[in-house]
Amino acid sequence: MFTITGQEKINRIQCRLFILAGVFLFFIAVARSIAPSVLSRSAELNLRRSHWIGFFIWLIMIIVLHQGTKKWVPYRDPYLLPISTLLVGWGLQTIWGLSPDFGSRQAIWISVSLVILMVGMRSRIALRFLRDYKDIWLILGLLLTALTLILGTNPTGYGPRLWLGCCGLYLQPSEPLKLLFIVYLAAYLATWQNIRNGLIKLLTPTTIVASLAVLTLIVQQDLGTALILLFLYTTVIFGATNRKRLLIASQLIVLIAAIGGYYLFDVVRLRMDAWINPWLDPSGRSYQIVQSLLAIASGGVLGRGPGLGSPQVVPISHSDFIFSAIAEETGFLGGMAILILLAFLTYRGINIAFNARDSFNRYLAFGLTTYIAGQSILIIGGNIRFLPLTGVTLPFVSYGGSSLTTSILALLFLIHVSAQSHDQRNYVPAEKSSQQAMSLVSSFIFIGFVGCASFLGWWSIYRWPALIDRLDNPRRSISDRYVQRGSIVDRNDVPINFSEGSIGHISRSTSYPALSLTAGYSHPAFGQSGLEASLDDPLRGLSGYPQSTILWERFLYGQPPSGLDVRLTIDLELQESVDEILAQTRSALVLINAQNGEILVIASHPHLDPNTLSEDWDELIIDELAPLLNRATLGQYSIGDLGARMHLTERATTFELVGALPIRMQTEPVSTRDDTTILANPYHMALVAVALSVDGSVPPPVLVTHVLTPESTWQSIPPLGQTVWLFDTDEVKAIIQDALSEENYWYFTSSTESLDGDPIAWFIAGVLDPIIDTSSIGVALIVESDDLDSVEAMGLSILGLMVDYHP
Repeated sequence: MFTITGQEKINRIQCRLFILAGVFLFFIAVARSIAPSVLSRSAELNLRRSHWIGFFIWLIMIIVLHQGTKKWVPYRDPYLLPISTLLVGWGLQTIWGLSPDFGSRQAIWISVSLVILMVGMRSRIALRFLRDYKDIWLILGLLLTALTLILGTNPTGYGPRLWLGCCGLYLQPSEPLKLLFIVYLAAYLATWQNIRNGLIKLLTPTTIVASLAVLTLIVQQDLGTALILLFLYTTVIFGATNRKRLLIASQLIVLIAAIGGYYLFDVVRLRMDAWINPWLDPSGRSYQIVQSLLAIASGGVLGRGPGLGSPQVVPISHSDFIFSAIAEETGFLGGMAILILLAFLTYRGINIAFNARDSFNRYLAFGLTTYIAGQSILIIGGNIRFLPLTGVTLPFVSYGGSSLTTSILALLFLIHVSAQSHDQRNYVPAEKSSQQAMSLVSSFIFIGFVGCASFLGWWSIYRWPALIDRLDNPRRSISDRYVQRGSIVDRNDVPINFSEGSIGHISRSTSYPALSLTAGYSHPAFGQSGLEASLDDPLRGLSGYPQSTILWERFLYGQPPSGLDVRLTIDLELQESVDEILAQTRSALVLINAQNGEILVIASHPHLDPNTLSEDWDELIIDELAPLLNRATLGQYSIGDLGARMHLTERATTFELVGALPIRMQTEPVSTRDDTTILANPYHMALVAVALSVDGSVPPPVLVTHVLTPESTWQSIPPLGQTVWLFDTDEVKAIIQDALSEENYWYFTSSTESLDGDPIAWFIAGVLDPIIDTSSIGVALIVESDDLDSVEAMGLSILGLMVDYHP
């Protein structure tokens, strides 16, 4: 009867896992290939191809490794290589999507790592060679690390000089130093006799060595690696001795180091502040962590899709923040897959340590496993704000030759330990106390993975809606380049703000810059204002569609559907005529249909031009004429004696209710100072004029009337607010009786001063009965001038426009 041997079972498990990993990465590569077509929503294939080079290099690697392990390490753990190579391949695909240049370099390092693995697996004396020359290896690592203090460089051209480089190749000595430190500790502990009775003697030389390494890294400001070494020293020594005092002492050291580092190093203070509250300075000192959280939230549950997200927005996304890049592309599920793979790899490593045939192999496997797991939790926790940022890499996944080679060497040593465990000759069982200690450390590590999973779910699921809608999320402006934003049109469907250009290069333009303070702008660098901001949801396609359509578009394309047009009550022809009258003045005007509350004109001078915002921004923000201020709705002006003449002073509370009537864009409220000075703007005073032009009531003001549905039909938008009674009928007659003209309109003029003492002039007017076919109107004009006659002439000219106006 045929039976499967242990070796055949190992080969079969490894082969099946390699196949699963290959299938998964194949689909990742296919998705990345068709991503440009998905972004353009085009049936024509516009394929990305270069990343397939990386896939086939990875495929060759696993084929060669599978054959090599069957021959040279037949009794290895069958899960180590498949999990590790899957992480390597996933990282390579992500890096290639972020930067083909970095991806090609990483592919070269993977090829180098393959050679290292193959040569290392053929050597049966590798572990003994490490053990016998532990002192030399560690001294070499320390010297190379110290050498960076003199000859160090940084491939980016800025930041800490942690690398040694020549001819375009760079080595970060602190990466292999971690490995050599573990080897030293494992070999030293394995040769020490009577550990329990000689703890002080045991710790003295190892503490000196650890202190030298940590101090060197602190001088380099490589604080993340220093923390890793301290973690490794504590866990390996504790795993061998089971002295809980070591854990307490290490926690105190970390606490003291954190406090000292906070006050001594600006980088530590920055990262601690960003960890505690990143939202205080999201575009400055906390930019990295905030963008990382936005990337994770953008991925949601299923992810944007390989090649469809914007993980490149996160600084150093190919290295320190590669986990957030993976989470954006593959969502909560992808992030959880990474955590589960690392947790299972940790489990296999701990299991190898428990079953190792001697103390050196046991401590070595335990140290290597805690290195991989601890560094993974530290960097992933930093990406998701579970822990402060440390600037270390994610083993097997992040870009970097030093990091990848170190991870591969750790894998090689684990493979050898697992393979040698099959040979039970001269087997030395682990002490019970050591097993207990390693089990306790393992429990803490798995708690760390659970914590990372919990925070990942918090940001990608629970906090997802709030984060993706943040105005400082650059993915919004990136989306605008690919998805047509809805137009803002006037009451006659004449476009005011609209999008133009091909997919991937869509930009926002305005046909009438003079209305820009009301219509607003939507700019990738300067954000949004006006109606572009307040109507962002329908304009962006986030409302007006069935929720299922929005979710489907996000799932399929990683973007919302096309935006919907919105129609305003503004009459662009009338607006242009009014702006011509007000040109070259510092002024503002609001003109409202008194019968239905429709706002026909909102003018504010001077104004900006959204079409040249990038060129003009620096001048706009320092211009004393305040062209960024919408004087019509956001200004605050004293109404002077108009308060008494129009009976507003004694009904200030009701006037404030009128001034608070919403119009789907930001307005400044009416306010009272010193119980006599009333501050208002043309929007508020136009509503007063409306009340005086009808029966004393103010209908809900209307600025936005319709939205164009996906079925190309205009759907009405109900007005906000309710009718407010400001005067009774008799009071209306009493107020305007002396202001009536023969043409059946009335007006008031008044000159006063602003809060800064500058002269201002008001013109408030209304039409009582229709002139020909014209509806009653209310109008308020303010000019920052002391020429009351000129202001009155401008106001009367504007009233004259209404004679020929037919809404």
